Amino acid sequence: MHELPMALHQKIRELSAEGDALAAKKQFEQAIEIYNIAWGLVPEPKNDWEASTWLLTAIGDACFFGGFFTSGSEAFSYALHCPGGFGNPFVHLRLGQCEFECENLDMSAEHLTRAYSLEGKAILEAENPKYFEFLKTRIKPPVSGKW
Repeated sequence: MHELPMALHQKIRELSAEGDALAAKKQFEQAIEIYNIAWGLVPEPKNDWEASTWLLTAIGDACFFGGFFTSGSEAFSYALHCPGGFGNPFVHLRLGQCEFECENLDMSAEHLTRAYSLEGKAILEAENPKYFEFLKTRIKPPVSGKW
């Protein structure tokens, strides 16, 4: 894996921070616009760069909270192919949630199960309970019988 040139990395970080500030104010469409500017700066092939993983995660998260579930699913799906994306519990969680909202229930169950398997119930505790309730209909309970 290569490292981005320092000036480019800094510019992407600055734009990402600007997007984060907008997302914190629930200005999700504006945040996505800024994140997409940063995304456009990432060199090809984009899935070679660690920056792609966190940028796509930020884009996907803003899409999720903004109600743009198909776009969120696309961002998180691409993030799976970037460094550290596959096996990242948060990426799997949000991808599962976006898929749930798009009514792609098999894909939702797959990714929610991955998130749950990697982090346990804690990853779902701060989320809307509907996701965990759905997951419990798709997997067997733990051996202890306690979710």
